[in-house]
Amino acid sequence: MDILIKILQLILSLSILVIVHEFGHFFFARLFKMRVDKFYLFANPYISIVRFKKINGKLHVKWFSRNDKNIRRKLDEKGIQVLDKKGRPEVELVPLAELPDNNWHKYPETTEWGIGWLPIGGYCKISGMIDESMDVEQMKQAAKPWEFRSKPAWQRLLVMIGGVLFNVILAIMIYWGMLFTWGESYLANRDVKNGVSCSPLAQKIGFRNGDKVINLDGDTVVNFSDIQIKIIRDRIKTVEVERNGEKATVQIADTCISEILKDREFLNPRMKFIVSGVQEESAAHKSGIQQNDRLIAINSQNMEYFDEIAPFLSENKSKTVELKLIRNNDTIVLLAEISESGQIGVSISDYALKPTHVSYGFFEALPAGISKGVNGIKNYIKDLGLIFSPKTKAYESVGSFIAIGNIFPSLWIWEQFWKLTALLSIMLAVINILPIPALDGGHAVFAIYEIIFRRKPSDRFLERAQMVGLLIILGLMLFALSNDIVNFVIK
Repeated sequence: MDILIKILQLILSLSILVIVHEFGHFFFARLFKMRVDKFYLFANPYISIVRFKKINGKLHVKWFSRNDKNIRRKLDEKGIQVLDKKGRPEVELVPLAELPDNNWHKYPETTEWGIGWLPIGGYCKISGMIDESMDVEQMKQAAKPWEFRSKPAWQRLLVMIGGVLFNVILAIMIYWGMLFTWGESYLANRDVKNGVSCSPLAQKIGFRNGDKVINLDGDTVVNFSDIQIKIIRDRIKTVEVERNGEKATVQIADTCISEILKDREFLNPRMKFIVSGVQEESAAHKSGIQQNDRLIAINSQNMEYFDEIAPFLSENKSKTVELKLIRNNDTIVLLAEISESGQIGVSISDYALKPTHVSYGFFEALPAGISKGVNGIKNYIKDLGLIFSPKTKAYESVGSFIAIGNIFPSLWIWEQFWKLTALLSIMLAVINILPIPALDGGHAVFAIYEIIFRRKPSDRFLERAQMVGLLIILGLMLFALSNDIVNFVIK
């Protein structure tokens, strides 16, 4: 059930992102009076789940139907099949007048809308444009006034960046709505009074339990959860901490970034051992431990933090120990037997770690949402820089649909869903604007080239560039999928 909820959230999130992205292309194409042949959610090789089109004012719908084609084998004047230079049969577009009335290609002035059966992406097929459909037959015909290739370069540029622009707008709108609806909560670094709890890696680098982070490369930290992220993303060299009332510095080498990236327990708020719940029939329950008891010593050894107590319990499995606790300002002593797994059967919480909550009015939330969107773009660009840096080995964390789906929680929480959807919208925008042929950024580069040099790349060059771009994207997808297999299947 947990996996199903993750899958449903992933499909819904990606569906929203794809529709908005492709609508960005559609919006500018129609604004400049270009024909849009098809608009599809998900890929539809051979068949479509559903497709519909308005013909002569009436909506026509087809369910689970094969995709129509308007090409045929090309024959010469004697009716003999025409072959190309490599001996392959040539094809040609069927004239509209020769198409039967029930063939939707006979009515190119309206858009065919649909949903494909393969839940990967989607597309907006604009007439006269070389895209992933590789419809080269259409490109062999003379350019028509309503086609993409007939329009000025600046209009084609806006069409190409329309998807990216709409994804950025979507992210900002989501942040706006989230901040107005739920506000924003975070654990302020200044409120982490007991310092940090360090993982073995953090201790190896030079951090110590109880350190209080002051700044990262001289910049103060407001949100505690940003510390590890900033260390990774900004490749922080020096962390200044307060240790036992004195200042100390921790040096971080670039070679540590890849390990920090994988360490989920790198730096956490140091928590006092305050009982928030007691399991039935556990050692804690039998010994009389109650909710809100605060543990301060075991076997006369003073220890009150979880990072001190957890290792002690693990080292004394199946032993009976003396626990000193504070209950309602009174000190009590109880005996408890540690289980074979090194636990006594309680959950803990430190009520002193109270998050800071910021509420926003409707109009206040808009600039805050814009700021979050802009910062999200900047941060993801930095993330891409990490991925392409061999020193950090961040490329090992690149994943495909399995990794993306895994970031969604196993419970359907709308606030978390929209937060992740906004993040993915920014990621989609940044990835698509990269200057790689077959991506929006690649098409935009060709349009900018034409604007500057007043010369358009040939259709043959664009076709080959599209093929190269598709191969690059396929290679990246296979690389990401292989990482998923290693990280989520083999490991």
